[in-house]
Amino acid sequence: METAGPTCDPASGEDLIRIRAVADHQFGKGCGNKIFPQDLGVIRSRKTGKVKGIYHQGKLLATLRPADGYLALGPEGAVRLARSLEPPKYRVVVVDDVVDVIKTGHNLFAKHVLSADPEIRAGEEVLVTDFADNVLATGRAVLTGKEMKRFKIGMAVKVRKGTEPDLGD
Repeated sequence: METAGPTCDPASGEDLIRIRAVADHQFGKGCGNKIFPQDLGVIRSRKTGKVKGIYHQGKLLATLRPADGYLALGPEGAVRLARSLEPPKYRVVVVDDVVDVIKTGHNLFAKHVLSADPEIRAGEEVLVTDFADNVLATGRAVLTGKEMKRFKIGMAVKVRKGTEPDLGD
């Protein structure tokens, strides 16, 4: 199995069950199977042995956040989640003017939000998309979905990773 880096081990059956269960709890029933295929690679913590990074064919799908045990999606994991959920679920849609900036990993501010899933809660993992539902980035909601539409100042999404590298990389 081709995975990222020499420290990536094949996921055990128990790892796969746990990872998929977290995804089902976090994003809804059935999402775990759609995001995480059978042949995953994992990177474990040297101290605890717990799964940290989840890879498929060398691409980072997600990391497990040690603070709360939830998933933080990588760009590939975000695309897989978007394919498995109907819009507007977990999505924040941006105006066309900022698409290129968001793709490079810059934070999203409320004034640039075109629409947002009204069920988004602050602190949740969200997908930042353009009007055509192309995933631009993934991150953590700072505001609720309703607040993102109403507010005209302040950060809406703390972007973790864009789908394209910054030119400075």
